[in-house]
Amino acid sequence: MLPEFRCDCPFTSALDILGDKWMLVIIKQMLIEGKETFKDFTESEEAIATNILSTKLKLLEELGIIVKTKRPNNKKTNLYLLTDTGLALTPILVELATWSDKYLRDIHPGIVNGEEMQLLRNDKAAFASRLEKKYREKLAAN
Repeated sequence: MLPEFRCDCPFTSALDILGDKWMLVIIKQMLIEGKETFKDFTESEEAIATNILSTKLKLLEELGIIVKTKRPNNKKTNLYLLTDTGLALTPILVELATWSDKYLRDIHPGIVNGEEMQLLRNDKAAFASRLEKKYREKLAAN
């Protein structure tokens, strides 16, 4: 069931979809962590409840952000993959990570800090491009 939009503002409309606590987390898990099965998502450190995960995956599919398919060698397992619409959210995730790195590190010093973060700090566009390229390569291999 598609969401009700509060108004005609593009910013608010985007937040009506993506402003939920879990939506961008699920997309991030797919893009960056390679999650693609229901089990993958339930085993993540974010600990999303299975009923919420089911609801969010269905909504993401209805919105065309992800597609649900079957694993080629296992027709029982559902596979969730980002569409081009979903991949178009990469720059938003990169900007959120950049903001978090810059403004939250003092109050949350455990935020990941390594080679990937250094690339993000030095060249956000290259980082985003690398994420998308890696994901597309994974799709092509499936």
